[in-house]
Amino acid sequence: MTFTPSVKRIARRVLAALAAVACTLSLAACGADEEGKIRIGIKFDQPGLGFKKSGTYVGFDVDVAKYIAKKLGYSEDEIIWKEAPSKQREAMLQNGDVDMILATYSITDERKKAVSFAGPYFVAGQDLLVRKDDTSISGPQDLNGKRLCSVTGSTSAATVKEKFASEVQLMEQPGYAECATALFSGIVDAVTTDDIILAGLASASRGKLRVVGKPFTQEYYGVGIKKGDTALAAQINNAIVDMIQDGSWQRAISDNTKGTAYMPNAEYNPPTPDEGEGNE
Repeated sequence: MTFTPSVKRIARRVLAALAAVACTLSLAACGADEEGKIRIGIKFDQPGLGFKKSGTYVGFDVDVAKYIAKKLGYSEDEIIWKEAPSKQREAMLQNGDVDMILATYSITDERKKAVSFAGPYFVAGQDLLVRKDDTSISGPQDLNGKRLCSVTGSTSAATVKEKFASEVQLMEQPGYAECATALFSGIVDAVTTDDIILAGLASASRGKLRVVGKPFTQEYYGVGIKKGDTALAAQINNAIVDMIQDGSWQRAISDNTKGTAYMPNAEYNPPTPDEGEGNE
């Protein structure tokens, strides 16, 4: 029996429709079997926090995520890591693309309108990254007439200009790695963002850059979860408490900021989950 072109087209459409149904009913049919696994969103491009390196994932956020996952009953092999760019985090949680996000995700009232948070698991503070031998910058007030780098869309540099050094010259780069390169090569005099992000960059610089160590804001990092999932928030908070109490939290900080002498702000760290800035 021979088929006309029109019949062949109809047959192809039917097969495509059946394949789509199979995908809907079974993730395994699409080669994306996520059943029985936990999907965690992290950054892929932040050394020391969330960084994809030769097919593996490393950083403080990654270590915290692994600890939480284990407490929830998942092995490392049962974690599916997904990149969570800042602008996509709320949508990823709302759409069910991930179960949780640990990606330097600051808890704010505005974000709480769209998602819920567990934690905080860390309190960062805005700080400055400078060249190791530069002693002329001890805080944001020393930046008048100097060149300061931050990432496009970030409010960090604007905060410095508005509150501390009105004559600072601002430069924007697409990422913090580019800012660090500009700093190392002398194009800028300092980089600003959260201190633990800067510590990761300093660690990757092999001792050529250093964090000033005088944070001047507070950013409460939370675990983003789907809006209203209070049961999961409670489980995550219990895991964070355990991580702090058994020493794993401090080890994760130390391991991911090696060679920088970085110390989290002791006034706020380690934090108490679900206190003040925590879950709703």
